This record gives sequence, structure tokens and C-alpha cells, in this order.
Amino acid sequence: MRHSHGSFRTIGLVSAISSQLAGGILVGIFAGKWMDEQFSTDPLFMIIGLLTGLGAGTYGTIHLAGKYTGDD
Repeated sequence: MRHSHGSFRTIGLVSAISSQLAGGILVGIFAGKWMDEQFSTDPLFMIIGLLTGLGAGTYGTIHLAGKYTGDD
């Protein structure tokens, strides 16, 4: 079974997108939880961190897809 370079490139893109989205969300949640512990505001900053991480992950994914498709 032969694999073309395109299929490996696609696998790489899917992995990068998954990492971008999951990483942004996780960093946002953990940073928010830490801030909630510092200021006793549970779950305010965790929710803000989740939404910020989701936005950052989405932005990064769109930017990455633009580079992949040449629309950058």
C-alpha cells in the first residue's frame, strides 16, 4: 500500500487543528481555574478562560487552514 505525501500532509493538518483547539481550551480552563482560586470567584474566570481559549483555538485553526489552502 503506497501513501502519497498529500495524505501525510492531511494527517498533519488534522493533528495540528486538534491540538490547536484542545490546547487553547485546556490552557484557558486551567488559567481560569487558577485565577478563580486566587480571587475566590469560582467559576467566573474558568468560564471566561474557556471562552477565551475557544476563541484563540478557533482563530489559530482558521489561520492554520488559511496557510494550508494558500489563502493566507
